[in-house]
Amino acid sequence: MAAPVKPAPFEYVRARSLHEAAELLAADPDAKVLAGGQSLVPMLSMRLARPARLVDVGRIEHLAYVDEVEGHLEIGATATQTQVATHPLTLSRVPILSAGIARIGHTQIRNRGTVCGSLAHHDPSAELPALALALDARLTSFSVRGPVSRTADAFFTGTFDTALDLDEVLTSVQFAMPPEGTGWSFREVARRSGDFALVGVGALLHTDDAGVVDHVRISLFGVGSTPVRVRAVEDRLLGTVVDEPALDAAAEATADQIDPTSDAHASADYRREVAAHLVQEALAEAWATTRRKHADA
Repeated sequence: MAAPVKPAPFEYVRARSLHEAAELLAADPDAKVLAGGQSLVPMLSMRLARPARLVDVGRIEHLAYVDEVEGHLEIGATATQTQVATHPLTLSRVPILSAGIARIGHTQIRNRGTVCGSLAHHDPSAELPALALALDARLTSFSVRGPVSRTADAFFTGTFDTALDLDEVLTSVQFAMPPEGTGWSFREVARRSGDFALVGVGALLHTDDAGVVDHVRISLFGVGSTPVRVRAVEDRLLGTVVDEPALDAAAEATADQIDPTSDAHASADYRREVAAHLVQEALAEAWATTRRKHADA
């Protein structure tokens, strides 16, 4: 039997304020938030999601913003992925975020899809949850009980699952701006351009004037039910100089640290091997970039 291509019946309500959205969600445990709809609408069409009510937050004023707040890049709930990726603040202060967003689907998806929507949807093969982990993000939500702020570590809890309660709206995300001179790399492997990645990695690396690593973040996606930050690899790199043996050791340690599963798209062994290679390549690129920045300073 062919899969349905029409959603089950639902009530549609356009919220005029965050408070109204929170009240609508609190009144109906089967309600769902709609922002860009690039993840939710396909699930509705296939009847993988059957909310009784959609609460559209897309027209609430003052949520489509990108701003610098206390050393963080803050992004409002309805800012689109294209808006964020092309914003001067993102390009100058958090370029890895632009690079990661550029890998999401296709232009039409990025023009409608929102950064916060992708984070709240939490597909573990998606780019933005991994970037949130690599950039020490904090995610703020709102409900009738008031605002709540969570770290990215605490936010992503499982495949398509987060710490958000059913009546909460994700209102903003704050990505930490890396130290000046930080090198970075974002890589992924997918079957075709625009497909979800089989495995991907975001890496940030900073060194002191002597070339010793004093800041490093490595976040993988596609290797578990949540994005995975490989802290053991980070700890091995801190206080060292990156060279070929260090990169080889980082790849080996990555393979030891992750526990991917097999599915119709790739085996666990394949994902483990690809992840190790991607980490090695990403660290080498980030290292080369940060050393060039030191040389140019």
